Amino acid sequence: MPELTASTREAARRIGVSDTAIHKAERAGRITREPDGNWDIDKTRRRLTETADPTRSPLASSAEATPFARLKVGQLALKVEAQRLSLDETKRRLVDVTEANAALGEIGSTMRDALLNWPDRVSGLIAAEISVDPHLLQTILQSHINDLLTEAADRVDPAGIRVDRATNA
Repeated sequence: MPELTASTREAARRIGVSDTAIHKAERAGRITREPDGNWDIDKTRRRLTETADPTRSPLASSAEATPFARLKVGQLALKVEAQRLSLDETKRRLVDVTEANAALGEIGSTMRDALLNWPDRVSGLIAAEISVDPHLLQTILQSHINDLLTEAADRVDPAGIRVDRATNA
């Protein structure tokens, strides 16, 4: 049978808090009286413990025991994570996706252009070393470089979803 009392002061004394704490918790909606106007001591103690701020209430036994305490810990964890992300962004550990894609595109274009121009620059030197026709060697090198670039493009974009940047610009 539940322990009931009509007096707020008596309920506060039995629970171990001040009557002001009971009044504040009742106004905040953390606790309620029974339909007959009495306080159920066990139910009121349980609700006060569940909703207690662990930094302020003597009823909060451990930091993670109450839903309120778990919420506070969760809020703190989110705040710490937001600060960590902000610090990472400040220290340039995080990169904007658009900037990264632009940088990679520029690097890729530079490498492609260097590879495409390479047969023109070296075919004469190689042809002189091995005594072959410079034009034939340049054509063979260009063919192999084009095959290499096509194979690399297929590895980067295997489904063939390449978007023409000139039409999207």
